[in-house]
Amino acid sequence: MPAPTRFSFAAPLQTTHDGLLRAAASEVGIDPDRVIAFLDDVEDAGLDLHGLMLHRNGRVAAEGWKWPYTPQRPRILHSVAKSFTACAIGFALDEGLLRLSDSVISFFPGLLPDPVDPKLPRMTVEHLLTMRTGHQSNTSGSVWRAIESSWITEFFKIPLVHEPGEQYVYTSAASYMLSAIVTQLTGQTMHDYLRPRLFEPLGVTDEHWDIGPDGINPGGNGLTATPATLLKLGILHAQGGLWEGKRILSSEWVHAATRPQGGPDSKYGYHWAIKPRDAYCAVGVFVQMSIVFPAFGATLAVVGAMKNSAQIIAHIERHFPAAFHDTPKLADEADYRLKRRLEAMRQVPALVSQGTSPFSVPVTVEVEVDDNDQGVTRLAFTFEHETLTVQLSDATGTHRIVAGLEHWHQGSTDMPGSELHHGYTFDNVDVIAGARWLDHSTLEMQWIFVASAFRDTVRCTFTDDAVTWARTVNVNSGALSQQPLHGKRMI
Repeated sequence: MPAPTRFSFAAPLQTTHDGLLRAAASEVGIDPDRVIAFLDDVEDAGLDLHGLMLHRNGRVAAEGWKWPYTPQRPRILHSVAKSFTACAIGFALDEGLLRLSDSVISFFPGLLPDPVDPKLPRMTVEHLLTMRTGHQSNTSGSVWRAIESSWITEFFKIPLVHEPGEQYVYTSAASYMLSAIVTQLTGQTMHDYLRPRLFEPLGVTDEHWDIGPDGINPGGNGLTATPATLLKLGILHAQGGLWEGKRILSSEWVHAATRPQGGPDSKYGYHWAIKPRDAYCAVGVFVQMSIVFPAFGATLAVVGAMKNSAQIIAHIERHFPAAFHDTPKLADEADYRLKRRLEAMRQVPALVSQGTSPFSVPVTVEVEVDDNDQGVTRLAFTFEHETLTVQLSDATGTHRIVAGLEHWHQGSTDMPGSELHHGYTFDNVDVIAGARWLDHSTLEMQWIFVASAFRDTVRCTFTDDAVTWARTVNVNSGALSQQPLHGKRMI
């Protein structure tokens, strides 16, 4: 069999794939030491920052990537998709396809419930954009992904507790309906509608957008694209809708979308979150974020695995826009310090066993699993000299993952676990996996799903006649662990 993939300490990747120009931080008026202080604060707080890109005055001036994440790899951006959906509505508005005052039900006369809530006809496109639908609570993407019937029909079933327009309640259901409206008007998915208008002009070619049961993009989530795409969205808005001197979005729409809408106390625009000092951001769960500082011509994109954006926003606001200077300086030793600090993010974590394996290799350990709520029936562990192959069988089939023993192995997997992954079911996704012995009977595996925020840890305890399997995840909108599996060894 081929030798396992091994990783070692590496220099930062040069990202020529995105078409963005580069410069030293001090050359575009960014204080390198302030960026270093931001990175140090984030690390000291124990926050899992996977990568960042900082752009100012036409140049990317700082970028760093924690191993094994890279700027070229498309990544699930979650609710950042909402700000792309806002662009679609801006285009449709400029093209005369709709008005913000249009009633939502006017686009779907054949899909209305019986009876129709008397408040429903008063819900408008603008109410969807400002998250003032009249709903009581959020319908998240993880909820939508579990529904196989028409999401449009399900949307109209959600009770209207408030009068539309009265109260802000964040909900991905509103974004889905904006996407559905675009499809109803154009006969295209919103993704196809946006391709020639937004993605192609920005030089984006590697994005993917999920499709729901109505043949409609979710709108509020489901977008997979590179972190550079996330940055470009912010840059486009920082530049008032211009890209390389060409008008992409109207300046009027950019202004309207990125200022408070819906009342004097609002902190939300048209699918953009409003921050202090005129900053605004596109943000997705677990911290996928593009924050724009328009007064300074700067955009910061970050991706990570954190419980919520509040954990990192305080650190961003502490150091930005304080890091920006009106007068650029010549490159100096501070730029070199920043370069070294960013390079340090690429250090590969060691996988060192603290105990010895109880097995002589090669060997396969098969386990008949006791009844469980996950429907798992069988586990198999094949130990070889440098790799461990794990197979898990359930009603959907047999799922496989390969881990390096005391090193990292890159492969792909369809291992189930959507309840740990914000409702996402992974099929043939890239995974980097490693295993080590914690003691003579306890094996620990880590599975890094590199196109996402998720990193699973599986601990297996082997006795002479039984195996226990316990699986947890680093971050999630729901459960952080599954019920442990117990089973009898067959061999």
